[in-house]
Amino acid sequence: MEQFAERLKQYAALAVEVGVNVQPGQTLCIVSPVAAAEFTRHAARRAYELGVKYVHVEWSDEQITRARFELAPEEAFAEFPSWLAQGRVEMAEGGAAFLFVIADNPDLLTGIDSKRIAASTKAAQEALQPFRQFTQFNKVAWSIVAVPSQAWADKVFPGTVESERVDALWNAIFSATRVYEADPVANWRGHAETLQSKASRLNERKYRSLRYRAPGTDLTIGLPEGHLWVSAGSRNANGTAFIPNMPTEEVFTSPSRESVNGTVSSSKPLSYSGNLIDNFSLTFENGKIVDFSAEQGYDALKRLVETDEGSRYLGEVALVPHRSPISDMNLVFYNTLFDENAACHLAIGFSFPFCLEGGTALSKEELSERGLNQSLTHVDFMIGRADLDIDGVLADGSEEPVFRSGNWAF
Repeated sequence: MEQFAERLKQYAALAVEVGVNVQPGQTLCIVSPVAAAEFTRHAARRAYELGVKYVHVEWSDEQITRARFELAPEEAFAEFPSWLAQGRVEMAEGGAAFLFVIADNPDLLTGIDSKRIAASTKAAQEALQPFRQFTQFNKVAWSIVAVPSQAWADKVFPGTVESERVDALWNAIFSATRVYEADPVANWRGHAETLQSKASRLNERKYRSLRYRAPGTDLTIGLPEGHLWVSAGSRNANGTAFIPNMPTEEVFTSPSRESVNGTVSSSKPLSYSGNLIDNFSLTFENGKIVDFSAEQGYDALKRLVETDEGSRYLGEVALVPHRSPISDMNLVFYNTLFDENAACHLAIGFSFPFCLEGGTALSKEELSERGLNQSLTHVDFMIGRADLDIDGVLADGSEEPVFRSGNWAF
């Protein structure tokens, strides 16, 4: 127990020191479920030790969330608290950092009317769009970390004794986030440098497009002129380094909105708005999703694709080796933060302006003209597998290997 308590403190410190990299005099906003209260307290304490002036915590509770979806009147789902959205904007304008803690139950909203979920999701996305401008453009430091809940642990480890499942999930999270290393902070910084070397190689090659081949997948993704491959680390408007996702194994960029053609099949389940979508495929023509299917969660997938016009296009292409600390655990986490870092993935929805040369200085209209997608949503889904091959197409039309058998070819 004493050893776990020390690991938990290390994990919280890692999130605060490396994830959002808080600075003296700064405000830290932590968005957290009550299931993660102990972790959140450690994170807040460490932030104060590092000199922040104020830690603001937004709490949520999945039982209350479930009760709302079961019992609230229909009109309630078209609303989102404007004061909450504006509060985040005001903190962001003041230079705050944002730590998002998740402990999702993948089946939380199973059985709930899909119309209620869709209305609530869209209302939140629209209300939080002004705040998202700060995270999409990396104007503020932000990071996402995860903490186990019993329901999530039950989903990941159904064959383990119930009383041991949360501990098993903690062990997996600590392994994935390198907490077990002798010096987790130094290890993370070295890991970020390794990923940056991959991004630098891709930026040197300036591929015109990528070609994906695997069973159930035959897809070509065009890349816009001036695209930039980005790795684990980012910098906010003040130049402060931060890591948006912990863990992370990806190198990613934004695709050209209307230059995606072919079919792609999922390799892992997608947990979306309290529902699981599994064994699904998407077909693209000139960038747009023109057909889709799913063995499980078809209605949830349909709801995602039909969020708005931009949700029928891709906003991210990410390369992740099949062999990685997360993938080698051979677990399905039913949580995108982990599963996307165990496999190559794509994202439906908005593109990242910082993945384009000069992109953060452009307007929405200018970004669209350069080929980047606009949408209220951004949802990653996993396509990587051990038999995935990816080729990079150069400006002269020649091709060279980028991935072979699911791993880097260079």
